[in-house]
Amino acid sequence: MKITRWLQAVCLVLAVLFVCPSLVGAQELKPIQLPKPELEGSKPLMEVLKARHTSRAFSTEKLPEQVLSNLLWAAWGVNRTETGKRTAPSARNWQEIDIYVAAADGLFLYDAKAHALQPILAEDIRALTGKQPFVQHAPVNLVFVADFARMGDSEMEVKVFCSAADTGFISQNVYLYCASKGLATVVRGLIDRPALEKAMKLRPEQRVTLSQSVGYPKK
Repeated sequence: MKITRWLQAVCLVLAVLFVCPSLVGAQELKPIQLPKPELEGSKPLMEVLKARHTSRAFSTEKLPEQVLSNLLWAAWGVNRTETGKRTAPSARNWQEIDIYVAAADGLFLYDAKAHALQPILAEDIRALTGKQPFVQHAPVNLVFVADFARMGDSEMEVKVFCSAADTGFISQNVYLYCASKGLATVVRGLIDRPALEKAMKLRPEQRVTLSQSVGYPKK
């Protein structure tokens, strides 16, 4: 009798894994230690500003880890290790913005202090990061998330305003890095935020502010 129940339990587990293979993938998704960012050899700032533009046509080619490392450090990396401060300003140094990286192999959270990607979901949720068709094909979709819990007892109006401004600073850093390296990018506000926040399993205090697609230009 016990053996029969045990076999039934095993069969049930196997059936669930067969129907929901993402459960297996969630266990296999591991942290990614990014290579050190390359801080030399970029174009002069005025040339980068001249080249900065928006593009909505992306190649499906995957970004190398070194490029992703440079991109995330430029966006919101730690540039002063003694204080932990970042490449973009932050109101009251709340550092309330998190960058999530949605790619074909899953969703990751950028850990700026460790300069690493922490696994969140072993699912491709790129299509949920915006309402335009190209988002599901861009190799990387950055999702900027404000964590209001880090902003103390400030009024909601202040939290919304400051997190929006801080997201803008980070997004512009992404634009400038992309312009310096010939990458395509577009920042986007057309998002089904409730659906995306649910898929990302965010807490009530976390809000998606913007998304930004990044990749090589489509040839």
